Amino acid sequence: MSLIHKFIQGNERYVVDVNSGVVHLIDELVFDLLDDNELKSLEELKEKYRDKYEATEIEEAYEELVQLVKEGMLYTEDLYEDIALNDKSKSFIKALCLNVAHDCNLKCKYCFADEGEYKGCRKLMSIEVGKKAIDFVINNSGPRKNIEIDLFGGEPLLAFETIKEIIDYAREQEKIHNKTIRFTMTTNATLLNDEIIEYIDKQMGNIVLSIDGRKAVNDNVRVRVDGSGSYERILPKIKAMVEKRDKSKQYYVRGTFTRDNTDFYEDVKHLADLGFNEVSVEPVVLPDEHELSLRKEDLPVIFEQYDKIYYELLKMNEEGRPFKFYHFNIDLQGGPCVYKRISGCGAGHEYVAVTPDGDIYPCHQFVGNEAYKMGTVFDGNIDMEISETFKKAHIYNKPICRECWARFYCSGGCQANNFNFNGDIHIPYELGCEMQKKRIECAIALKSKIMEK
Repeated sequence: MSLIHKFIQGNERYVVDVNSGVVHLIDELVFDLLDDNELKSLEELKEKYRDKYEATEIEEAYEELVQLVKEGMLYTEDLYEDIALNDKSKSFIKALCLNVAHDCNLKCKYCFADEGEYKGCRKLMSIEVGKKAIDFVINNSGPRKNIEIDLFGGEPLLAFETIKEIIDYAREQEKIHNKTIRFTMTTNATLLNDEIIEYIDKQMGNIVLSIDGRKAVNDNVRVRVDGSGSYERILPKIKAMVEKRDKSKQYYVRGTFTRDNTDFYEDVKHLADLGFNEVSVEPVVLPDEHELSLRKEDLPVIFEQYDKIYYELLKMNEEGRPFKFYHFNIDLQGGPCVYKRISGCGAGHEYVAVTPDGDIYPCHQFVGNEAYKMGTVFDGNIDMEISETFKKAHIYNKPICRECWARFYCSGGCQANNFNFNGDIHIPYELGCEMQKKRIECAIALKSKIMEK
């Protein structure tokens, strides 16, 4: 099990103490002296590096390292394993993915939902199911006061009138039950108009707007039913939506990169140049045989793009231009709660998805897999055996993750991706891991450089 992780980003060397999260900016000498799993003896290190460094240099550096170990800033022990493995606490639902539309007016070529077809089962959620879903999440939220509901699809705005009724009902119920319900929405932006923009701005705590970057890139994959591109139609609408949001309200513009645009730095820069300052461009996840899927041989180019984004964000920060790249957001001082570090998104036990029929699944990417159907909102309960399986699928029950330095940052990866590629939620999706680790290194270095100033 790695206790530290050292890496080079730009011209700087860093070491992360895995269990405490402490980050150190170090020189080449200290970088050489550190081993992933333990601090070697002084005599061993002096012998190993006698041709590269003076003995006195090694001794001085070693003394400082010993002090850091004593202060609990290097090679710290894991304090969470026993807590996780012996956790008998009850799970409560805190977040819901409400699939209000198993339908879409685009046919994106990489869509996990079968280009909007949902395997031939196009359907919109009824208000009855929507209300039952609100009742379900409130009744299963236990002592939790705050509840997150993501309005999702397909394209949720195809069910706009139903959404309004669902939200009206939720506002009534949160007062009755002393809950606070925060809505978010992910939309392809095609149906935005003045009325909808006004409503979304008022009701949504966060709005995710889908566009893949440059016009040619977007129009290659985010196509309309007739095969034409969507860029010219959605860009003015996205701009109008973003302009409506003030600084206290969240949004982000979200894209996907595929094998056809592994130069996705250009898409991030394009979106930044358009004036968007909250951007996410994420790797596509597709079966290996898909023409747009990412492969292991693409990793060097992908890593190069993340390096370019890192340098661009440094430059923008120096120029006083605020910009957030979603995958580079990281907290070096506080970090997420312990349980989130261990278990990730909480799919299947703290977070579930509800289909237009009212069926409950661990998340939207498990929808349709009958082995993982957890119940219905009409029953009001979930399959506790499935819930416990997901709760226990944390980093300490994933052998590969136990040995990985990034375990507290990625929390074992996406359960759906793990299952879809390996048939087992306990085996991480390898390509996703490699990209994630590179992003984490960039994020740590970026935050460290910004905090220096």
